[in-house]
Amino acid sequence: MTFKFEWNEFADQPHNVVPRSERMRHHFRHWRAYFSLAWADILRGVPGLFLYRRYRKRMFRRPVKIECDMFAVSASPRAGRDEDIVALLGEAGVRQTLVRIPSWEKEKLDAYERFVRLLRGQGIGLTIALLQRREDVFEAAAWRRFLEEVFARFHSLCPFYEVGHAWNRTKWGVWDYTEYLKLARPAFELREKYGVKLVGPAVIDFEYHLYPPTLRVLPFDKASALLYVDRVGAPENAQFGWTAAMKVALFKAISDSSARKPVDCWITEMNWPLEGTGKYSPASGKPNVTEDEQANYLVRYYIICLASGLIERVFWWQLVAPGYGLIDSREEAWRRRPGFFAFKTMIDILAGSTFTGKAETGGAEIFCFEKEGREFAVGWTNGPPVEHEFSRPVERVLSRDGFDAAVRGGRIELGGNPKYVFFKP
Repeated sequence: MTFKFEWNEFADQPHNVVPRSERMRHHFRHWRAYFSLAWADILRGVPGLFLYRRYRKRMFRRPVKIECDMFAVSASPRAGRDEDIVALLGEAGVRQTLVRIPSWEKEKLDAYERFVRLLRGQGIGLTIALLQRREDVFEAAAWRRFLEEVFARFHSLCPFYEVGHAWNRTKWGVWDYTEYLKLARPAFELREKYGVKLVGPAVIDFEYHLYPPTLRVLPFDKASALLYVDRVGAPENAQFGWTAAMKVALFKAISDSSARKPVDCWITEMNWPLEGTGKYSPASGKPNVTEDEQANYLVRYYIICLASGLIERVFWWQLVAPGYGLIDSREEAWRRRPGFFAFKTMIDILAGSTFTGKAETGGAEIFCFEKEGREFAVGWTNGPPVEHEFSRPVERVLSRDGFDAAVRGGRIELGGNPKYVFFKP
């Protein structure tokens, strides 16, 4: 059964129009899919838990080269403002972006191509996310034509394509993993013809039980997750006992144990929605934070993920959006939020560095780096501020947004706002 698709233009996601009773009936009718899901999890997921233990033990204990391409921000075209978006990405130092192309906007492919060419003209790398709706599950021929048209038009401009989107939420039109397999398979049939690389399975949130039955049959070039942690606030907070760092380790472990061979892992979507933005926020209640908190959590999330050595790239969703973006577009003159400056500073300082280890402290998170012969640390707390005594002489301290902060010998006050602490040679 299908239902009229309704798009929420304010929050950039579908409305959930399917009654709960209909969803339950569907799940009961497809009980066999859940038995096969459970069997796949036993065969692949259990070994993944043992691999998780190994990854957890080595997290933050090995050097990791931090490349500029690891810091990605998604962007969407906007009529009359495409050049502004590309300029803002350049200003922030972003070299990789993701562009969503929905199946229901096939008639707008010319506009998407103009936007993509603008991005490529500025040397910005591309990933395209291919969005589905319920009709695509039933109209296989039309979905395949959409895939082929996108690949044919963009393959020389964009190497990577994420197949499907957040399909473990019924509002995105897919009601069980077997339906997702049917949507994804045509992309693999077309992969060699157009020389594209495929990313997936694009599961949203902490639902890794869906990886064994999909990755065992779909040989993606990159494994992807839309790994939101906003419902527990700070990335260091635990959800059912799992922090963001632990979720990252499990993501990599389950992906490696499920796929035919180990694959690089990407987080292709994450953000924190903003309080006070009303209909523009994609969530209600607890997940909404202040702009300052959003900027803090953004930096901390990126550092935790990238310094783990388990995640190759993280995409913030997205650059321009009133309810959660780095840029507030509600007025004609777009406003750069604190998150924009935090992102720019993070790239300026961390791109090209090497993560060298995490310091063991009582109350602060201290991540250590080296770049061009200079050593520095990034520190914060997930709680009350503390004064941390560094063992080395401190030369300079920069705030989250790149401004000079006070230095009093080796004692630096650390709080939720990350600080960059540079040591004397």
